[in-house]
Amino acid sequence: MGDSFISGEAGRWQGNSTAVTGSRNGTDRAYRNGAYLPALVYGASYADHCNRSDSAEIDNAPFTDGAPERVNLACSGALARAVYAKADGGERFKGEEPQADQLRAVAAGHRVRLIALSVGGNDIGFSDVILTCAKEFLKPGSSHTCAAAQQKAVEGRFARMREEAGRAVDSIRAVMRQAGQQDGSYRLVLQSYPSPLPDAARNRYRARGYKRFTTGGCPFSDTDLDWAHDTLVPEMTAELAQLATARHTEFLDLSAAFQGREVCADQARQATAGEPPAPAASEWVRFLVTGLAQGERQESLHPDFYGQLALGRCLALAAGEQQSEGHFRCANTADKGPEAMTLAHE
Repeated sequence: MGDSFISGEAGRWQGNSTAVTGSRNGTDRAYRNGAYLPALVYGASYADHCNRSDSAEIDNAPFTDGAPERVNLACSGALARAVYAKADGGERFKGEEPQADQLRAVAAGHRVRLIALSVGGNDIGFSDVILTCAKEFLKPGSSHTCAAAQQKAVEGRFARMREEAGRAVDSIRAVMRQAGQQDGSYRLVLQSYPSPLPDAARNRYRARGYKRFTTGGCPFSDTDLDWAHDTLVPEMTAELAQLATARHTEFLDLSAAFQGREVCADQARQATAGEPPAPAASEWVRFLVTGLAQGERQESLHPDFYGQLALGRCLALAAGEQQSEGHFRCANTADKGPEAMTLAHE
């Protein structure tokens, strides 16, 4: 349940490539026989751009018990009010009922064992922050950065994010009770967000070179990269962790899950004709695109196919633990694919 980071947004892409035709060096999973068919990956949800991909975290997670039935209610772009029930003030989003109301219907006929929730990023305006920073980088002759101004902006939104995300958790608990399933009968895992960008020291393109935009798809200054990686993502993580503690809910810290696999990270590479995409070498995040050359702009800076597999592995590892209010931190293993994710207790 929740937003684009758990719906499967960008699952169409396995790594990145600057090629704009054909399969884009094997990265475009929606390419078939000379045509681009995003619905092959996103299914019926492509019609309203909820973009629930076939590789979404909940669908690919290798749960030890098999989890025979899985339901993806998340929708790309969803605010918290698209999650909590209409009776709690929630709202329809992209033509769909609030996700908690959809959950009630699911729980009425099934015994729910685990609910994974990603919420808060859109309430804090994360995508708008990133777009603002990219525009600053691309201004001709500009040496301006977005960090100082955007830090002030997000600080003013944290309280609202906590309130809204808390309402989502409370509403999920309430509809589950209404469906006859009490709090201790299932697992509720609130998760944070993986950093999509490396810090400046680990970027493989020099600071002001336009290759960061034209080739790398990471048009951000060194100052802004360091701020996003070292300040913004950790602060968002800390806020969500505090919320999880206050609501007696499990917490999955994903902030460092893509370390070394972010867009433009020096330990990762793009796919080329001679070097096809590979889970242990490719970027796990969709690079920033305009939407004109390949794919959709809304896919930018979201976990791609490999990233989704990594997050699914993290969720399965957390589900295998027996702590009902545990805090866990997931990380990758250098030079290995998503199957080698590791989990630590916080």
